Amino acid sequence: MSRTRTAGPPGEPRRVGYLYVLPAFAVYAAFALYPLLKAVYLSFWDWDGLTLATWVGLGNYADVFGDERLRASFGHALVLMAFFAVLPLLVGLVLAAVLHRAKVRGLSFFRTVVFLPQVVAMVVIAVAWRRLYSPDGSLNSVLSAIGLDSWTRGWLGDYTFALPAVGVIGTWFESGLVTVLLLAGMSRIPRELYEAARIDGAGPVREFFAVTLPSVRGEIAVALTLTVIAALKTFDLIYMTTSGGPGHETTVPSYEVYRQAFELGHVGLASTIGVVLTAIIFVISFAITRIGDRVTD
Repeated sequence: MSRTRTAGPPGEPRRVGYLYVLPAFAVYAAFALYPLLKAVYLSFWDWDGLTLATWVGLGNYADVFGDERLRASFGHALVLMAFFAVLPLLVGLVLAAVLHRAKVRGLSFFRTVVFLPQVVAMVVIAVAWRRLYSPDGSLNSVLSAIGLDSWTRGWLGDYTFALPAVGVIGTWFESGLVTVLLLAGMSRIPRELYEAARIDGAGPVREFFAVTLPSVRGEIAVALTLTVIAALKTFDLIYMTTSGGPGHETTVPSYEVYRQAFELGHVGLASTIGVVLTAIIFVISFAITRIGDRVTD
């Protein structure tokens, strides 16, 4: 005679559910949690990767916040956030709103074109833009052709314009992703909302702020989370275009992790930079998610 359950929810016991999760959690723990905990452990040691390590406690953290170059790298990452996240969001909102409202033919083609940078390797993009920014590159040729010779320069070697020049590459790269995300959100907005707004006398601009923008808050939060993380952890773009120069005007935390660990042999300090960067990414991502959830509710 079989036993029957007399209480609790139907289905298998809850502890069986943990067994289903276990394989995925084991992979996550092996490739994400363990390296993170190992980095935290190494951040308390002075170690060159070869000889015996020396315990320094919070000394590496004091170096991160006390060293001018390392502090500047985090400031540069915050500047890049404006180029990687804020500007692509503004460009994406305009592009998505125009494409959604105009109902252009071949919308899938336009979506593919604007998303194209996302499928190209960053190394290829960096090499192409480095050529574009070079003293004899296309950008300076265009400026000379329209009589702006005084504006020509080696953009990636200029102390003032090197960081914004790298940021522009990020804006170009991320705008397609943001546009596609926002187009997906706008496609789910009921047509009745726009018809009601037009009956009330709303024009295109008022429709955008009263109907479109509030309806895509969730997509905006997702886009900001993805682009902010991309800005903070960017490495290959910096390595291939400027290698942190001129001077240290374009260095960022991810590049400093590589430099400290593999060029200077300061593995403990590199781990500390990585831990601080991870904490900043977590805090910013958590704040964006919380704000997005509150606005959506």
